[in-house]
Amino acid sequence: MTGRPAPSVLPPSLRPWLGLIAVLAALVVGALGVLYSGHSEPGTVDRWIIQPTADTLGPPWRRVALALDFLGEPVGSAVLIVAGVVGCLLLRRPRAAVLVVAGVGTTVGATTLIKHLVGRTIHGSGNLSYPSGHAAFATALALMAALLATRRLGLGRTAGMSFVLGSALIAGAAMGWAQVGLGAHYPTDVLGGWCTALAVIPATAWLVDRIADRMTDSGRREHR
Repeated sequence: MTGRPAPSVLPPSLRPWLGLIAVLAALVVGALGVLYSGHSEPGTVDRWIIQPTADTLGPPWRRVALALDFLGEPVGSAVLIVAGVVGCLLLRRPRAAVLVVAGVGTTVGATTLIKHLVGRTIHGSGNLSYPSGHAAFATALALMAALLATRRLGLGRTAGMSFVLGSALIAGAAMGWAQVGLGAHYPTDVLGGWCTALAVIPATAWLVDRIADRMTDSGRREHR
């Protein structure tokens, strides 16, 4: 036992700001859920951005959108999750590997639960759309990767927050573009998915750190 603490997955300098963002994101998810509960048509904001129920993408962009969409499907997402876990283990960051699994699980669980609670649909009653699980998944992965990179690069609060939020925005926007362009989601579904990940991942990371720290402290006491 060296007594050296394992690196946290949620950098201490970012915890207050990410906590605040998580609360605000949760409020947005809730507000949009109430606003569009039981709806089966695009809202005013959706119509202002694009007519989301029509496929608007032609080649070659449609192929790009389909490739992004595949990454959010069971096979594609499984490949990304395994790659993330293996990468964390190769970097000797088992706590980050746990976060990848727990973060994806909580994000998918949250989006699934909210979809059934809100009941918003697209293209028929069987297609629950709010929030977008694809957008939430992509944003969650980007957030977790950015948190790991922020800690390894030793970025400060301002640079770290900019990097983490920028990564989440780019990933969420890319997947959201694909989902809206393919007619699979309304734009506000994508916003809800993005905010779901912003609410879930910081909380999950904090919980992983807390549990891991308690287990480490307990192990030290047993070896004294």
